[in-house]
Amino acid sequence: MKKIKFRLNGRSYVLDVKPSKTLLEMIREDLKLTGTKEGCGEGECGACTVIMDGKTVNSCIVLAVEADNKEITTIEGIADNGKLHPIQEAFISQGGMQCGFCTPGMIMSAKTLLENNPRPNEQEIREGIAGNFCRCTGYAKIIESISMAADAIKGRE
Repeated sequence: MKKIKFRLNGRSYVLDVKPSKTLLEMIREDLKLTGTKEGCGEGECGACTVIMDGKTVNSCIVLAVEADNKEITTIEGIADNGKLHPIQEAFISQGGMQCGFCTPGMIMSAKTLLENNPRPNEQEIREGIAGNFCRCTGYAKIIESISMAADAIKGRE
C-alpha cells in the first residue's frame, strides 16, 4: 500500500492505495463518486475523463499513486453550491446527451476547453472533445451544447 494525499473537488484526502489501483477505481470504489464512468478501460473512449492539475486525463489509465499531491476535479465537483455548471445546464437544455454515459467525460473535456479557449469555433470544439466517444449522438447536439455554454459563461463575465 502507498499513502497518497491529494485534493479532489476542493477537499483534501489522504488514502492508502494499492500501487496497481487506477485513479478511476479510487474515485469510484474508495471515494464512492460514481459520476466518472468506465467505458473501455483502455483510455480510448473518454468516459472516465477527469481534470488533474488543469489537464484532462483518462482516469482508467492513470494510477491512483500518480494523484499524489495533485488537484483533481470530477463531474461531481463542477457544480457551485448545488447550482449546475453552465456546461451541465447547456447539455440539459440543448439535448447534448442521450443515454448520458459519456456525458460526464464530455463535460469535463468541454470545461477544460472553455477554460483555455472561451470562444471556440466548431472545429476547435470538435478537437477539444476528440478524446471522448459517444455512441448515441451525431455530436451535433454536443457541439451546440458546448457552444451555448461558452456564450453563457461569457455572459456571466
